[in-house]
Amino acid sequence: MIRRPPRSTPLYSSAASDVYKRQGFCRPGHFLGVATVVTRLFSIVLPQRAYFGQKDGQQLSVIQQITRSLELDIEIIPVPTVRSADGLALSSRNVYLTPPQRIAAGVLYRALSKAYQLWKNGERNGKTLKKEINNILQSEPLVKMIDYISVADKVTLEEIDTLHKPAMASCAILIGETRLIDNVLLENIESRVDTPPTQSYNSPS
Repeated sequence: MIRRPPRSTPLYSSAASDVYKRQGFCRPGHFLGVATVVTRLFSIVLPQRAYFGQKDGQQLSVIQQITRSLELDIEIIPVPTVRSADGLALSSRNVYLTPPQRIAAGVLYRALSKAYQLWKNGERNGKTLKKEINNILQSEPLVKMIDYISVADKVTLEEIDTLHKPAMASCAILIGETRLIDNVLLENIESRVDTPPTQSYNSPS
């Protein structure tokens, strides 16, 4: 039997509130809206499973924490990020990039991939990983702004100085007027939810 969220339960659970305190400063009101809409949807549809993209790892974490805190009998299934040949995560926002900006946007995945490779080779210092991400992003002239760089606990999104358990490296940048987000999971499982590029991208001539 699927557990329906009681009407008296605050839609914005304390767990989601904790995530907001750590990451929501960059996205005012976003997680509150996500928590409210998704909880209401679950209470109406009563699904057994719900699928959410890993591309927005913070949002996925909020939904997972709400499901746990409200003890909902719903399996939250992360959906792998689909990427272009240069690693850029597919997104409707990509259409706003000019051809040069679109090429430059590949730096986002390169930076995160470098952090993953360092972690895979034994690096466990969160500050070192963030510094490497920052250095690569800073090397791209068309990156207008780095919104944030995070190396955090995969579940709570609390920033980690030393990695001893599954974590998520994530960042957001501004290229032109387009805000792009992405993340990679730092964990030792074959089914990490950040797939290698599978779709080609042909840069305009």
